[in-house]
Parts: sequence; C-alpha cells; structure tokens
Amino acid sequence: MSNIINILVVGVGQMGLSHALSYQKLPGCKIVGMVVRNLERQKELRGQFPDIAMFTDYDNALAQTSPDAVSISTYPNTHAELSIKAMEAGAHVFVEKPLATNLDDARKVIEVAKRTNKKLLVGYILNHHPTWKEFVGCAKTLGSPLVMRMNLVQQSSEDNWLVHQKIMGSGVQPIVDCGIHYVDVMCQMVNSRPIKVNAMSAKLSEQVAISNYGQLQLHFEDGSIGWYEAGYGPSFSETAFFVKDIVGPKGSVSIVNKPEEVDENSNKSISADINSHTQANFLRLHHAELDEKLSFAKPDEWIKIEDVTDHDDLCLREQTYFLEAIKFDYDLSNHLTNAFRSLQIVLAADESSKTGDIVYLTDY
Repeated sequence: MSNIINILVVGVGQMGLSHALSYQKLPGCKIVGMVVRNLERQKELRGQFPDIAMFTDYDNALAQTSPDAVSISTYPNTHAELSIKAMEAGAHVFVEKPLATNLDDARKVIEVAKRTNKKLLVGYILNHHPTWKEFVGCAKTLGSPLVMRMNLVQQSSEDNWLVHQKIMGSGVQPIVDCGIHYVDVMCQMVNSRPIKVNAMSAKLSEQVAISNYGQLQLHFEDGSIGWYEAGYGPSFSETAFFVKDIVGPKGSVSIVNKPEEVDENSNKSISADINSHTQANFLRLHHAELDEKLSFAKPDEWIKIEDVTDHDDLCLREQTYFLEAIKFDYDLSNHLTNAFRSLQIVLAADESSKTGDIVYLTDY
C-alpha cells in the first residue's frame, strides 16, 4: 500500500456524507469511488464530489477501484455482508454501528478481520468525543455501584423521519440502533460484567412495522444498574429528550448542554437535529460528602469542555483515528470485543422487549 490510502465510500446518507467530507479534508487519503444506488442522489452529490466515480453496484465498485479501505454507512442489515466482502477483497473497513443485526454475523465479521489481518473499526463515535471521554472519567471516580440514567428521544419529521423509518424498516428498534452507543459507555464506566437485561417497547406509529419506542434496563455483577430509552417519530415530546446522568456513592455527574436561544415561534424540533446529540459543553460534578452540619462539604463543580466539537468535526476525528489505525497498525482487538459486547446487550434488550422475559448474558 502506498502512502495514500484509497477509500471506497459506500452509502452517502447522513452519516456517510459526513464521513466522505472528512476524507476530503484529511491528507493521506483519497476517495476513489462512491456506491450510491439512487441516481438522483448521485446527481445531488456531484457538486461536492465532482471527480469521484459513482457506482450503483457494490461488487462492481470493489472490483474496479481495488480500494485500500472501505467506509460503510448503509442500513444495519447490510453491514456484515458488505464488511466481509471488503476484507476478503483486501481492504480495511470502517463500518457504522451496529456491526451486524445478529451475533452470528458479528462473529463472522470479526473472524474475517482476524484471518485477513485487516483493520475493522465500528462507528462508536462517542469514543472520540472530548466531553464523553471526560464524562466516563468522572463517572469512574464516583465509587460502586453506579446508577446510570441515559436517553435520546427524537421528535422527528421531514427528512429525519424518513431516515428513521428506513432504519426501522431494516428491522432495528431505536433501543438497538441508538442504544448501542450508550450501553457501550455504561460498560466503560463500570468495572464489572453485565449479567442481565430486561426491556419494554411500544409501537406509536402506523408508518412503521416495529416498535419505535423502547427502554432497557441493564444489570451488572457489582450491583450497578443502568437504563436507557430511545424513540423515533413525530409524536414524541421535546421534554427531557437528552438525559445523561450518573450517580454513585460519592456523588453524581451529568452532561449539560450549554443554553441556547430558542425561537418560540419555530415549529422545528431540535431532538432529531444530529448536532444536538453531540454538542455538550459542560459537566456538572456533584460531591455527596457532608460536613458536621450535614451540609454539602464541597460545592458542585462545573467542568467546561473547551475542546468543543460538532457532528462533522467528530466524524473527522473518528476517521483520523481510522487512518491512523491503518498506518500505524493499531491493535483493535479490545475495540471489537467491546463492539460485540454492546451488540449482545442491545440484541438481548430487543429480545426482552418482544418476549417480556429477562435475558441473561453469557460470556463473550
């Protein structure tokens, strides 16, 4: 492989476009082709990518471009097949989460990565976010067990609702599609094995075939517990759609969005705006210690994150890491273990929400 990493981009929707724009900015890589099945979408992209070869067929694109790496941002039920084909063709792979829609396929993808000695990076974008890194670090100072409370409920309409319908059309509930990020973070915060999951869900729209709301509860061996809820659709409230709150014996820490001016006359929701999912400027760290008067011994700390990022910048950081992993031969085995673990948890939640039973987790 030369010093330039040739990349084939597969899927150029919301996430795929952000990743493609990142590759344009990064030295040391070149987009050699894009797989976009919709011809109208190809025309739309010509303005931003005038000299890039466009393909409608993935196999043809792989054969013609012979890429060093493939970036996959298609719908979840295609991730495993496309990733395996890319690695078998000699390419490293970045693939959006989830790695697969079932554990057998996830195992196959990881096995192929090991056998072909190709880098496989799954799109856990929060791992590259400065606020979330600090959040995890603060949570680890709060003692054990932890109570972890998180959600991301999206009041979606227009294009956002169309995207959400397509995600659910591939058979993936919001607690799987979105929840995989947050159970991964919970596992980073807790130095203990997750042991069981229970969940519930509800179908609140006739425009989708599966539940578009769900909540999961995750139990750890050390007594830590966490809940996560997610919902997509036009009926959801804009109240409390972003909760990121960790409580332990020594106190608590929360992600707090910096207040913004809100146009009261606007009919646009902000919970489905992808930038509202990543713009988090402050942590509020609360200390539980009391003095002799039973007053708090220390005031709350407001930790300002100076390294502010938006969604496109976060994708740039993630793709920088992907290129570095290729160039400097990073060991991604722990990353893949974590990716499999978080997938196991959300698939257990999916099962529990459908059966009403608690699902017990086996070793990985």
